[in-house]
Amino acid sequence: MAYPSQELRLRQQMTLAPRLQQSVKLLQMSALEFTTAVEQALASNPFLEDPDEQDSDMPSEAPTFPPAAEQAVPAPAEPAAQTEPPMPDAPGYSGDYPTRAHGDGPDRDQGLWVTSTLSMSQHLSQELGNYQLQARDRLLAEYIIDALDEDGYLRVPLASLWGDNPRGADPVPDEGEWMTALRLVQQLDTPGLAARSLSECLSLQLAVATGISDEQRGLALRIVQEQLDRLARNDCAGLRQQLGCSEDALREACTLIRSLDPKPGSRYSAEAPVYVVPDVYVDKWQSRWRVLPNRNAMPQARLHQTYAELFRRARLDDRSPMAQELQEARWLVRNVEQRYVTIQRVAEAIVKRQQTFFEYGDVALRPLMLREVADDLDMHESTVSRATVGKYMVTPRGVFEFRHFFSRELATDTGGSCSATAVRALIKEMVEAEDPAMPLSDVALTQQLAANGILLARRTVSKYRGQLRMPPAELRRRH
Repeated sequence: MAYPSQELRLRQQMTLAPRLQQSVKLLQMSALEFTTAVEQALASNPFLEDPDEQDSDMPSEAPTFPPAAEQAVPAPAEPAAQTEPPMPDAPGYSGDYPTRAHGDGPDRDQGLWVTSTLSMSQHLSQELGNYQLQARDRLLAEYIIDALDEDGYLRVPLASLWGDNPRGADPVPDEGEWMTALRLVQQLDTPGLAARSLSECLSLQLAVATGISDEQRGLALRIVQEQLDRLARNDCAGLRQQLGCSEDALREACTLIRSLDPKPGSRYSAEAPVYVVPDVYVDKWQSRWRVLPNRNAMPQARLHQTYAELFRRARLDDRSPMAQELQEARWLVRNVEQRYVTIQRVAEAIVKRQQTFFEYGDVALRPLMLREVADDLDMHESTVSRATVGKYMVTPRGVFEFRHFFSRELATDTGGSCSATAVRALIKEMVEAEDPAMPLSDVALTQQLAANGILLARRTVSKYRGQLRMPPAELRRRH
């Protein structure tokens, strides 16, 4: 009997804070989405008005309220005003988003009730839930999913994934177990995911391609598995010689291969081109970097006091549709202000910690985690996360999403640290300065970074080079 009771309590908790759910939804919107949402609310809710409008308070068609004498129900004493705390006007207001104060934590983050777009790992984990698996098999598959990079590749050896396993009593998986889990992940969703190389990625897609003959599939597989370097160099003569095929067959196979997706994981993060509306501006004033709000991206809404007073005098039931609209109007007004204040505070915290970036660029970007900002602002980490996704700042160095300034920490041989973004910027500088006739290999890049005190594995350098969309040395060579 305990389970129904727990479920009932959970449902009760989830219906207690509709305003909080609305505030989180507004916070995670981009400036364009937010403007659209506020405009729709202004158009549909008679208790809201735009303070910038210069028209009279009473438009030609005002909402009709029944006369007070015809109502037997006592006038509600505006229940929302009694239950909702007043909005402070101090700039330090953190809003009503979940915070980490008073024992709050991830389990109590009510903002997590609001759904958002699934990431690649979340989507694959959800797909994995459709399979009936033993706990150990599911654990291995989850380890693989968590290790995939943004392009959908598994760049690390399978055996190394078990190193952080907290369940020390479990035996170390053998190669057969890992391969079984890998094959499972590779068939979960988009073909090509969880590949360990470009060759394997393309092979996985060719294996399930439809509308082609066995001869086309076989020739294309031979190319991606044996002659990928020649294909990259567009060496058609060499390919024909090695494969012993006709020119037409080779052309069809190459066309098929080029129709495949070399980065299947990118579709989970790919976004349609949109105009970026910045939320804040950053400039230097009296030797200090400051954050200014973008007033053009700040639609306003306020309570229409005339209509609210008419409603109070009409003595309507507090459960009527009009009462609900008045409640929602109050929520929106407060949540709009919360959003502005939260984004401003997060932007200021970012600028405060990334002063060197604004002076010198990406090479000086320091490591920064969401939790640092959350602790400093006394907010929940998920709140800071929502305040950084899809939010942009205009700086003298360009337009950047807030997320750009968060980067994991990498150790140096002197005991200090640098950010992964700074390392990528260094690799980019090295490649751009290299001799085109003798480009730097990943080993050489690793050695140069080590000479600067940054110790990384070669495969990590290869990963960062790939994230910069830079081909390997052999494909950068120019004669």
